[in-house]
Amino acid sequence: MQKIQTGQDMWDTRYSSNDYAYGKEPNEFLAQHYSKIRGSKVLCLAEGEGRNAVFLASKGYDVTAVDLSAVGLEKAKKLAVEKQVALTCIQADLATFQLGENQWDGIVSIFCHLPEDARHHLHQQMSSALKRGGVLLLEAYSPRQLAFGTGGPQDERMMLTVERLTNEITDLEFEHLQELERKVVEGTYHTGHASVVQAIATKTLRTYQVSSNRETGIHKMRFIESSGGETDPNCRVCQPTPKPRGED
Repeated sequence: MQKIQTGQDMWDTRYSSNDYAYGKEPNEFLAQHYSKIRGSKVLCLAEGEGRNAVFLASKGYDVTAVDLSAVGLEKAKKLAVEKQVALTCIQADLATFQLGENQWDGIVSIFCHLPEDARHHLHQQMSSALKRGGVLLLEAYSPRQLAFGTGGPQDERMMLTVERLTNEITDLEFEHLQELERKVVEGTYHTGHASVVQAIATKTLRTYQVSSNRETGIHKMRFIESSGGETDPNCRVCQPTPKPRGED
């Protein structure tokens, strides 16, 4: 599902065939790790013909697919009907698309290759768009992919590296971040030995500061909403509830 924002016409043409350009099966990395997303609302970026979004919908997620191509999204809807799942589709240019605030339990970015300015715009929104505990799942080609020629853009600036991800996505905690070579088999356009970067990153659950007004109802509410994660040894309200005798 390679995405280079060079115009809707290019992608409409690619997706105009009756065949699915990148197949109907989900990306392997996503299929292995989708359960990291604990909530229900998931946003799939540069989703094309819908293979990853439909897969997630089949697992019970409430999925929104965004893509530049109207033709691709029509095929995504068709695939959703075939698999008997519901899917929300939005046609939009990711160079200007707003991800929203505190909206998603998961954001999925699979082979979403954008020009640098558009990519920065997208990555800068990741943290604020995710809910607390929300997860980003990402796989993209790395610049070394140019030597293999088995898919992806021809401009290395549109590809991703560990360094680029850590520089551009600064407010998430990376649980997994790796560049590696693997065999990719995804339809006509992504097939063969490839160099990729994979990432799993989480928005930390901690969002509240310990209130200086420690003995008020406001602080107590903050303590409850952070699941007891905001503690201070000098605060009466913050003291953990003793466990019943006999429990470890």
